Amino acid sequence: MKKISNNIFLMMLIFGTLVTISSNSWLGAWMGLEINLLSFIPLMNDNKKNLLTSESSLKYFLTQAFASSILLFAIIMLMFFYNNNMNLYNSFNELLILSTLLLKSGAAPFHFWFPEVMEGLSWINGLILMTWQKIAPLMLISYNFIYKFFMITIILSMLIGSLGGLNQTSIRKLMAFSSINHLGWMLLAMMNNEMLWMIYFLLYSLLSFSIVLMFNNFKLFYFNQIFNMSMMNPIVKLFIFLNLLSLGGLPPFLGFLPKWLVIQNLVTMNQLFILTISVCLTLITLYFYLRLSYSIFMLNYQKNSWLLKNNFNNKLSFTSLIFNFISISGLLMMSMIYVVM
Repeated sequence: MKKISNNIFLMMLIFGTLVTISSNSWLGAWMGLEINLLSFIPLMNDNKKNLLTSESSLKYFLTQAFASSILLFAIIMLMFFYNNNMNLYNSFNELLILSTLLLKSGAAPFHFWFPEVMEGLSWINGLILMTWQKIAPLMLISYNFIYKFFMITIILSMLIGSLGGLNQTSIRKLMAFSSINHLGWMLLAMMNNEMLWMIYFLLYSLLSFSIVLMFNNFKLFYFNQIFNMSMMNPIVKLFIFLNLLSLGGLPPFLGFLPKWLVIQNLVTMNQLFILTISVCLTLITLYFYLRLSYSIFMLNYQKNSWLLKNNFNNKLSFTSLIFNFISISGLLMMSMIYVVM
């Protein structure tokens, strides 16, 4: 019965997003966001034993409901000013709508709820929050563009996303701050090119799915679990950290491709100032991924010579292997195909 209800809520979640992105009015888009919100709350509460799950779902509901109420207020004001031929709506209302949409997507400086909510979720729900739940707000943000406010949001998202992950011991919080950093890149891609942010989002979703699948498979939530797993297959550890480096955007992995496209676009548009800041802040995220990889492979690697048999699941699923292969060697394969063609 629980599985059937979860499937219904998942279908409603997808339906809510589709309503938002296909709507031709702000009110229709708001309705889609509400359907999406109210169908995600029961999915978050799938584990009754975990108290953090209830706390996370409550935090998520309050934040999203607050954003939705302000969005509805801004839409009503927009309609009122438009019908009375008043020009006041242009600046203030656009800023109000953009702020609520950034709050819904979890971009800085409205990111405060995102790492806290992520901490209490299961890996699958966390993946939905990091990927699918961003589609509708990002689509609406692309319709409502304010250049100066956008620049502040992009720089803050990258700064908080990179510095916030430096002192973390929880993998879920690290993924949340990584998501905030990637959101900054998506907004940067959106500034000049409508299609570019969608390509970035698709590749980010693919990389996130690949690594979350592994974390979920081995039930990894904190760094010390990886440090202490001396029985874990070294190949599995290698896959986990190659995936992390790919997510950080290190060449020659697939994660570098979307950043490469954005950098090329910014160079073409001659926006070198924001490009320099973005690259420098992304290097910080790479630093904490590399620091983690070094500590595990060089300083803190243990192997038991006396325990030959263990019950620990060392095997990767076939799906996980395929996604790992795409994540790690996707860019090289695409480059080879491009050279041959």
